[in-house]
Amino acid sequence: MQKQLVRAAIVLALVAVPGIALAADPAAVTQLLDQYRQEGAAGFDAARAKDDWTKEHPADDGKMRSCITCHGSDLTKPGRHAKTGKVIDPMARSVNPDRYTDPAKIEKWFKRNCKWAWGRLCTPQEKGSFLMFLKDT
Repeated sequence: MQKQLVRAAIVLALVAVPGIALAADPAAVTQLLDQYRQEGAAGFDAARAKDDWTKEHPADDGKMRSCITCHGSDLTKPGRHAKTGKVIDPMARSVNPDRYTDPAKIEKWFKRNCKWAWGRLCTPQEKGSFLMFLKDT
């Protein structure tokens, strides 16, 4: 009986305060933001990144692309790659707590996605702003 009460209390605490475990930045985000600052970036702007998330850019095939082309506008929902159809896990840490925990993975996906959606690499300033926007989703 006592074990059941303890379990119920833990579940209630987790439900009553959603996202409490996500309050702190993952170490990977902090590490990368520091790296981007060392590369000359400063004053990361989550609001700017939110706008850039929806900004369309022409692709080689003549179609317009943006981050929402594959990731969608609701970051708590899965996305789908526009070309391959592959399902993309939600970007929001609130539903995908493993997001933004591995610096190498973050850099890999910035490289691929910036080139695919924008036709170029993102600058350290842009990457830092995107992390500021995405880390709190």
